Amino acid sequence: MSPGPSQPTLTSRHRAMLRAIDAGRGEALCGCTPDLLIDGRYCDHLAAHELFRAGLIIAAEQGPLGHRVAARITDSGRQVLGAA
Repeated sequence: MSPGPSQPTLTSRHRAMLRAIDAGRGEALCGCTPDLLIDGRYCDHLAAHELFRAGLIIAAEQGPLGHRVAARITDSGRQVLGAA
């Protein structure tokens, strides 16, 4: 994937996070920029924010500030993951 204005250059960490979310192991902590948890543990904040801003992952639903909801990989995220 060649990065565009809103897409980061994906590292192995980004791809591992995408695979975990695709496997149903991710949660988003609701906020103006959500944080990401995998298996209940916080992930690299910068990498998580890059994935959210690029539209590769989303919170599955809206929730109150500070609440955990499922994280989902988007179609764009799946395309990027498949191309890696």
